[in-house]
Amino acid sequence: MPTRKILGVNFHAGTPQEAIQRALGGGLVVVPSAPVLVNATVEPATLAALLESDLALADSGLMVLFWNLTRRDTLRRLSGLEYLKLLLAEQSLRQPGAVFWVMPNEAAIARNSAWLKGQGYPVTKDDFYAAPLYPSGFLNDPALIAAVQARRPQHIIMAIGGGVQERLGLHLKRSLDYRPGIHGIGAAIGFLNGDQVHIPEWADRFFLGWLFRCFEAPSRFIPRYWAARVLISILWRYGENAPPIAGGNAAA
Repeated sequence: MPTRKILGVNFHAGTPQEAIQRALGGGLVVVPSAPVLVNATVEPATLAALLESDLALADSGLMVLFWNLTRRDTLRRLSGLEYLKLLLAEQSLRQPGAVFWVMPNEAAIARNSAWLKGQGYPVTKDDFYAAPLYPSGFLNDPALIAAVQARRPQHIIMAIGGGVQERLGLHLKRSLDYRPGIHGIGAAIGFLNGDQVHIPEWADRFFLGWLFRCFEAPSRFIPRYWAARVLISILWRYGENAPPIAGGNAAA
């Protein structure tokens, strides 16, 4: 499948349907936002997760716009929301035990379990894991690995924060003795179940999802997206090449 190498990462450049077919074959899927791409320049574990991913989706509208304008390219943005909708439409995910969900807390498990059951997914309490508050750097969660090994789901969907889910996905990929699909979709499920602000399809298509989130929670999202503006200078400086990590090791 066609890719574009940006900051050392091979981003998917095919159709959304091709991305889903690739993801169904297993491996680590990352959907890095602009803040995550910026963080990868200073966080070895985040950079390692992006570089070792099996499928990287161009979710960042800022990255896609800058790349297409400066390279006269036509790279298509594929958001985490669009990807999750297509992934959940696959009938194989409706089989009992097919999906193991990693959530940020018990409250999120309760909300998402109710929504998934309402959509016809046969989930049980054993299909969910409440992630602890992870430290920075490379992660190690023996309890999660043991839970996944015991159930051996076809897919692991991580609905936790960007910057954490990439590193956790890398830990899962390196630690499991089989190859499930490991999908980091962040808050995308919240846009479907009503937990997050509703983003119309037209807004997601025209890279305006960030604006809706800023209107919903300005004190939280405006500083986050404002800080991510440095991605432009990072892309200008490094282009196709992975940024160096001062004093770090992306292969740890």
